[in-house]
Amino acid sequence: MKRRDFITCFGLGYLASSLPEKVVAYAPETTAISSTSGDWQPVGTVAELDKTGQLLNENSSVGSVLVIGTSKSKNLVAVNPTCTHMGCTLEWLAEEKIFLCPCHASEFAANGNVQMGPATKPLSNYETKIEGNLVIVKRNS
Repeated sequence: MKRRDFITCFGLGYLASSLPEKVVAYAPETTAISSTSGDWQPVGTVAELDKTGQLLNENSSVGSVLVIGTSKSKNLVAVNPTCTHMGCTLEWLAEEKIFLCPCHASEFAANGNVQMGPATKPLSNYETKIEGNLVIVKRNS
């Protein structure tokens, strides 16, 4: 065997044997959530939700999400808090149980339906549940 052939074989063998280690070392960490195998995505923690009774995540993988309620609530509400009129971010008014647009005063019910314009389209809704210490959502079909 020639010296060049030996070095080539040794180099390729070393590279092939160390490749699995390199792949494992650079694999991203994932959070084990059994429900996210479908369209379910985490948007925050139960602690964040319980702190103020709402959880806003403007950069989730499903889009902007505002979850209303607490971990003790039977029915959590989750909507896209972007006003369907001009795109302003809505505020949740817990006392009145409405979403209010600070730009043009559109009002939306807790289920996302328009109560007062100028907006004419309802808000997008998400299915919501708590799994472990995470609040997870899924787009309604």
